[in-house]
Amino acid sequence: MNRILASLALAISATAFAQEPAPNAELAKFFEDRFMEAMRESPEQATFVGLNLANDKLSDLTPAGMERRRALRKSALDSLQKFKSVPLNSQDRISRDMMIDSIERAEAGDAFFKGLPFAGDYADTWMPISPIFGIQDIWTFLAKAAPFATPKDYENYVKRLEAMAATLPVLTTRMRAAMTTGWMPPRSTLSSIPTRLAPFADKDPTASPLYGPFKSYAKSIPESEHARLTEAGKKALGEKVNPAFAAFLAFFEKEYLPKAREDIAASTLPGGKAFYAHAVKTQTTTDLTPEQIHKIGLGEVARIRGEMDKVIASTGFKGTFAEFLVFLRSDPRFYYTKSEDLIAGYRDIAKRADAELPKFFAELPRLPYGIRPMEAHEGDNADHYSAGALDGSRAGFYEANSNNLKMRPKYDMEAVLLHETVPGHHLQIARAQELKGLPKFRRSGGYTAFSEGWGLYAESLGYEMGFYKDPYMHFGALSAEMLRACRLVIDTGVHALGWKRDQSIRYLADNSGVHESFAISEVDRYIVWPGQALGYKIGELKIKELRAKATQALGPKFDLRRFHNAVIDDGPLPLNLLEARINEWITKEKGAP
Repeated sequence: MNRILASLALAISATAFAQEPAPNAELAKFFEDRFMEAMRESPEQATFVGLNLANDKLSDLTPAGMERRRALRKSALDSLQKFKSVPLNSQDRISRDMMIDSIERAEAGDAFFKGLPFAGDYADTWMPISPIFGIQDIWTFLAKAAPFATPKDYENYVKRLEAMAATLPVLTTRMRAAMTTGWMPPRSTLSSIPTRLAPFADKDPTASPLYGPFKSYAKSIPESEHARLTEAGKKALGEKVNPAFAAFLAFFEKEYLPKAREDIAASTLPGGKAFYAHAVKTQTTTDLTPEQIHKIGLGEVARIRGEMDKVIASTGFKGTFAEFLVFLRSDPRFYYTKSEDLIAGYRDIAKRADAELPKFFAELPRLPYGIRPMEAHEGDNADHYSAGALDGSRAGFYEANSNNLKMRPKYDMEAVLLHETVPGHHLQIARAQELKGLPKFRRSGGYTAFSEGWGLYAESLGYEMGFYKDPYMHFGALSAEMLRACRLVIDTGVHALGWKRDQSIRYLADNSGVHESFAISEVDRYIVWPGQALGYKIGELKIKELRAKATQALGPKFDLRRFHNAVIDDGPLPLNLLEARINEWITKEKGAP
């Protein structure tokens, strides 16, 4: 891991009981100013966290905009240096070094694209369209996250629609530049893109997923304004946005797709093995090599398979593992036939989960969450959680995939709900947002290994919360865990060890029990998002390791409720810092009366 964070972890352990300085007001102001600067540069992120300061704008993705953000990042790094020699308390040191680390990681990612016109703030700016979260998905999420309580809110949205139309040619220019340099996604993963872009390019503006806000109005919007606002939306979509998407789709199909590469490994991109190594380090916040992670994955696959076999035996099923999977995929009792029934099923599970939370946490967040179906245009992508507003003005939402009910078995639902809502993503993210005394960048940021590791750990709490009593639900929980173990094997197999796409799909379907079509979309996700799938299991294993360590060290003093809050009450952390903080917590708990 980064040397700065490694030294900070040691410093935390060494100063657990030292007299701490007061919070540094100058540093706090710097963090606030830097956060607001970042929000101004990324109006989308500002909307997502509930800061309504630029809901009429989008990020400037031109080379000039990217260069400006690089300069701001360098300036921030320079400013942070002077705080290295200033005495700081533990939280200020953590915040300082986390920001330094995040800037240095961003610069390390940018180094792979040095001198190229599409290099920006993120390592994936060379591929703004993908089968996972393409630009069209981000913009649809924006339409859900933005406020629509006043006519001005609608007017802002219309301006943002016009900005979308202006942004698509910029992305086209960037993608053309990528075509000439070898930074191209694999062709095998792109077959679903035209279908997913088509609704945005329809000649009928009301057919666009971006038209959603105009379908109904809040009571706070005067009825006399409805026609005017609706007409403005139709005009922006019909005359600007949809034609821009139509041109973008034509470019994708005629120019971009034919130039997509045949290889699927990130290590075959121009950045080579170093690019994948950087992705692994960034997503796991560890120094584990792809080979080490692959080995961990194989061990987890073998262990979980043993547990799955035990559950199958408990059902009385007499066939093979493969035959049991066929039975699960084909028996109608395991599937809903109506989308609304699936959503109602999730809401029932959520009520049962909510009731168990006081047994597992000393303090809980106040922000509520809702459950709603995913958009149809998102296809077979995985269910996901959309965070609420930083100030509590917008609830969090679990967005359940009800697009293809034959792929969403009932026996998966308990584990999925616990991961996405409580005690998983919603609880952890809402708690971070409500923490007092931490800078906003820590309350609203995240690390894949921490956040997804916590989500997977939350699934495992289902056993203690009274879930998975039905053997098929138990198998579903194990299948979900197996999916994450397979990710360790497949992601490293594809990007570092020469695995093929078909081989990876077969491995996932045969071991996890997921449907073939879901396995295809999952593997394509790993291919186009190198390293991201590794964070789940690596993070979960670390949290379980720390729980076991605390249990043994504290004996009868161990309080699971307090342990869980100790894990999440610093906000998301790199795993080595999490370990240092839990070590400190153990020491303090030992000394408590």
